[in-house]
Amino acid sequence: MMRLIRQERARRAAEAERERVIHDAERIRARCQTLAGFVREAWPVLHPGTPYVHGWHIDAICEHLEAITDGRITRLLINVPPGTMKSLLVSVFWPAWEWTFRPELQYLTTSYSEGYVKRDSRRMRDLVTSDWYQALWPLALPRTAEISFENSKRGFREGKPFASLTGGRGDRVIIDDPHSTETAESEADRATSIRVFRESVPTRLNDPERSAIIVIMQRLHEEDISGQIIKLGLGYEHLMLPMEFEPDRRCSTSIGFIDPREDNGELLFPERFPRHVVERDKVPMGSYAVAGQLQQRPAPRSGGMFQRGDFEIVDAVPAGARHRCRAWDFAASKEKPGAQPDWTVGLRMVHYDGIFYVEDVRRDRWTPGDVEKNLKNTASRMVSRSRSGCRKTLALPASLTRRPRSSCWRDTRSKPSRSAATKRHGRDRHPHRPRLATSSWSAVPGTKHSSMRSARSRMANSMTRSTPSPTRSTNSHWAGHR
Repeated sequence: MMRLIRQERARRAAEAERERVIHDAERIRARCQTLAGFVREAWPVLHPGTPYVHGWHIDAICEHLEAITDGRITRLLINVPPGTMKSLLVSVFWPAWEWTFRPELQYLTTSYSEGYVKRDSRRMRDLVTSDWYQALWPLALPRTAEISFENSKRGFREGKPFASLTGGRGDRVIIDDPHSTETAESEADRATSIRVFRESVPTRLNDPERSAIIVIMQRLHEEDISGQIIKLGLGYEHLMLPMEFEPDRRCSTSIGFIDPREDNGELLFPERFPRHVVERDKVPMGSYAVAGQLQQRPAPRSGGMFQRGDFEIVDAVPAGARHRCRAWDFAASKEKPGAQPDWTVGLRMVHYDGIFYVEDVRRDRWTPGDVEKNLKNTASRMVSRSRSGCRKTLALPASLTRRPRSSCWRDTRSKPSRSAATKRHGRDRHPHRPRLATSSWSAVPGTKHSSMRSARSRMANSMTRSTPSPTRSTNSHWAGHR
């Protein structure tokens, strides 16, 4: 009985809504002449319990999408922070709005995740089939599926994961976040995405001259798809809106748009992301994510983990410096066409008078056999040049090394366990030391091999208190000092 009562109430509420829409149809259609007006009117249909929060950046995105609708531009790249309605605007509201006057348009949509492709497809389908939409712009959908649907005017929306974008065509190709935050740092994954973008996307257009490609994403890496578009000069109109305004990077586009902010650090969407929220979120994100995802420049102005100003190049290590250690970060793959494996890196540092000196870096892509050979060669030769022959050395003040992680190996097992292992395997074999795949030590000048254990202990105790693992930044900052 209660179920029937609820159904009747829902029917009456829907009927009242239809009558309201019909009564206000002319006013609603008039407001929906612009995409921004359509977004305001359609918002309660998709989010009935959430108040609509407007920001000027929504108008900016809508104006550029309208420029595509009008045929003024056919290539558009939008870089905005997450949480600013980019997917709703580009992948849901805009196609539904264009169908109100051009229902024959065909859309091919894609994202790195099939789940997001399905999500936005459902949103648009729910909007088009809603009583509100049908009362204003009657449009039947004879074919509906979770990831694709078609209207009675032969317009359709088809969705595909970005990695599988090898079939289908459209008047609009919408690429919403082609990279994920989890894989954007992978050189191999980026290379695959860029290959799909450069080789497959241009052939997915119904009309090579008039059809449009829209890429909307947050920046995740210098060599992501946005970076390739900019680097290669592919002719995309570029709308770039960082979370915090940077006057020297003010965005302006050919349709007459100029970022209206004036003050350095002025927020993009304070109505939704006020200052205390932005500052709170910066802490767990870290400088690298803030630079890319929020500021749309995927490398901080002077580096991520370390700042360039932290380093000084000196001609020689001070004469009194004696405590040296080398840490290794191993990989075991050669570079091949289409594959970019990780690097094997060996870094040697010396600590003297509160300063860490980077003396030597060994870095390459080696096979397992080459890794072992280079490790032995490095350990057997004199690790450092003579003090007078050390050409350049990086110096980093110890006060800047904030991460309490040791680059030196230390045996954390109990003393009885170490003693038992030594008795079983012999005192010279040291089975408790890390294997090749974990860490290794090279000889320290002026120190016999038999005294390495005590030297390691001293270095571990001194460096554990204040130094970060240098191998974490070797590739990006010290690769040239080999």
